[in-house]
Amino acid sequence: MKSGYVTLLGRPNVGKSTLMNQLIGQKVAITSDKPQTTRNRIQTVYTDERGQIIFLDTPGMQKAKNKLGEYMVDVTGHSIGDADVILWLVEADEFIGGGDRSIAGQLKNVKKPVIIVVNKADRLRDKKALLPIIAKFDALLPGCEIVPISAEKGSNCDELLKVIFEFMPEGPMYFDEDTVTDQPVKQIAAEMIREKALRFMSEEIPHGVAVLIDRFEWRNDGMYDVDAAIVCEKESHKGIIIGKGGSMLKKIATAARLDIEELTGEKVNLKVWVKVRESWRDSDIQLKNFGYDCTSIK
Repeated sequence: MKSGYVTLLGRPNVGKSTLMNQLIGQKVAITSDKPQTTRNRIQTVYTDERGQIIFLDTPGMQKAKNKLGEYMVDVTGHSIGDADVILWLVEADEFIGGGDRSIAGQLKNVKKPVIIVVNKADRLRDKKALLPIIAKFDALLPGCEIVPISAEKGSNCDELLKVIFEFMPEGPMYFDEDTVTDQPVKQIAAEMIREKALRFMSEEIPHGVAVLIDRFEWRNDGMYDVDAAIVCEKESHKGIIIGKGGSMLKKIATAARLDIEELTGEKVNLKVWVKVRESWRDSDIQLKNFGYDCTSIK
């Protein structure tokens, strides 16, 4: 059979996590319209009669501004090294900016198959509008397969899987055929809470937010008890996260609880608090406490 690792690369917000969720048919990676939504490497598994693909979703490629940013850059570097095939996601836009040119420059030195995935192709007025976009990326990184898709709608994703398997080496089945991810449920739940904070709050605050699960226990009466803490960097942010009369925190917790119930298939009693850890994104100890540790990447 064919099997191997496929790393998803691209600028922030090009749709890497949305694509991965679409391909495996289940929400594992969180999504939002804000940069730094994906901070860790998220591993998922797709299996069919052709073989097995282990997808590695990575943080958006950008310059590091703190130790968390440095960690995210390291995660992407590890994931490129571990890949058998690289999916480079770009947007269906004739303008190619400095971010994509920088990524293309890095990929020119990678001795692995690269598939350029032109996402959001459904937003173009017609199929002819794709031709100059494909031509520009072909000139930027010659010799690569180029596949236009819509990650959100799932358009042409079957063709993308077909192309991936063409480049996939022969190998063993790394995971049981029913495995979708190696992410612990507790970790996915924490990310779901962070996703709601990203979606409901302003640009500044979510970048400085992390989530810790203090308790994730099953009750005999058919319910999970989940205690979580949203950690922010400033005391002034704490009040904004809580909101007037607790309105914002309630909004975040309610939306997250519904996602966690869908994930577990069970009722969830979710309690969320807010804690302040100043400048945690520049603290090695705090980063490790929140699970951002490159030594844990295998």
